[in-house]
Amino acid sequence: MAIWVPQWPKMGWVDLLDILVVAFLIYEMLVVIKGTRAVQILQGIAILLLARITSTWLHLTLLNAVLDYLMIGIAVALPIVFQPELRRALEQLGRGGVVAAALPRLKREEVMRFIDEMTWATVILSQTKTGALMVIERETGLSDFIEKGTKVEAEVSSKLLLSIFIPKSPLHDGAVIIRGGRVMAAGCYLPLSDNPWLEKSLGSRHRAGLGISEETDALVLVVSEETGEISMAKEGKLIRNLDEAGVKNFLLTYLLASPPTKTTTPIWKTFFKEGYGQGVRKILKKEPRS
Repeated sequence: MAIWVPQWPKMGWVDLLDILVVAFLIYEMLVVIKGTRAVQILQGIAILLLARITSTWLHLTLLNAVLDYLMIGIAVALPIVFQPELRRALEQLGRGGVVAAALPRLKREEVMRFIDEMTWATVILSQTKTGALMVIERETGLSDFIEKGTKVEAEVSSKLLLSIFIPKSPLHDGAVIIRGGRVMAAGCYLPLSDNPWLEKSLGSRHRAGLGISEETDALVLVVSEETGEISMAKEGKLIRNLDEAGVKNFLLTYLLASPPTKTTTPIWKTFFKEGYGQGVRKILKKEPRS
């Protein structure tokens, strides 16, 4: 008596490559939607699919028909619901997955000066509990937001940033957008994040900073007006409670391919040795560091 043995299809290198590519695409899709409302939406769709399978198994004809029409409507609405995630995925695909320099027109020395000025201004804003929102443009253009703000087009300096975010200044409520080492515009209004996992205690500055990082590849610096806490947003993720070293390391990591080993005197020593008031006055009078 012959025994039937199942014949499994042979797998070649093309089939293996096909599986690896599909697995990579699924992984990238999960990375894009991680921490967004898309996760909850996918969970809802999974529940409906489970209900559809169950209704078919139990022969619930009416419920089965209702779920069929509901799934058709969801299929039509999905491109609209997932519009932010699809846009971010297409932007990443357009960049080819290659991390380009955020300040392509600047030399290394100029980028280092830019990082020093940004770090210097951010720490002073934190020490004085002055709210601030600074956006550094990278590969994704921010012209739409720049055009809606007040044009500045000046070289980045700590004194300029501090003067923009002075309380009761006409421009201190909006965001500063920086392109190629220059402040292009101030008083810019950004889209607010609707991330359901974001803490309710965070204000509009943090939500705006996170929102622009969800839609673009920009680097965002946020200073809380209430606590002076420094936060950074990148690719829809918020990093909180940063100090001077954390801010500088973050900027060095994403603006330079290889961070230099040279260190500068921490700002807290200036305040410790000379007192808070004298330290602020000395910093504001200090010439930009090279």
